[in-house]
Amino acid sequence: MTGALFEVTFYLAAPFWLLMIFAPTWSGTARVVASPLTVLPVLAVYAVMAVPVFPELWTAVSSPDIDTFRELTALAGGAGAIWAQVIAWDLLLGQWMYLQSRKLGLPPWLMGPLLVLTILLSPFGLLIFLAVRAVRPRRREAPADRGARPSGT
Repeated sequence: MTGALFEVTFYLAAPFWLLMIFAPTWSGTARVVASPLTVLPVLAVYAVMAVPVFPELWTAVSSPDIDTFRELTALAGGAGAIWAQVIAWDLLLGQWMYLQSRKLGLPPWLMGPLLVLTILLSPFGLLIFLAVRAVRPRRREAPADRGARPSGT
């Protein structure tokens, strides 16, 4: 069962990634991606895999060292739980990047590949996104009465 849960973990997140990458301007994408609840199915898999190895998981996170972490990931449930945690975190990170990109007016042709990179190697995707975000000014909101002149002119 652990192997099957490991395999299904990414597929639970994939629909949201597909929306952000292939339908970024569809209004439904922004609505769906704005919800942090998208990670609940992945977190359910995490819980199923983490509970049986909870003592080892707790040891690895409460007094971290490389050997304890290695022992945790040697367990199928431990590796599966870590994988589910990574998938959930990457999805939340991708959602944040997507929503920020919409506020900044970043083009889908830029964000699509950046989101794919984030799926595969999230730290690199995040670093590049933060660099783009730092050099790209926010889009200004147009005034409601754009054609109105200031009073007194």
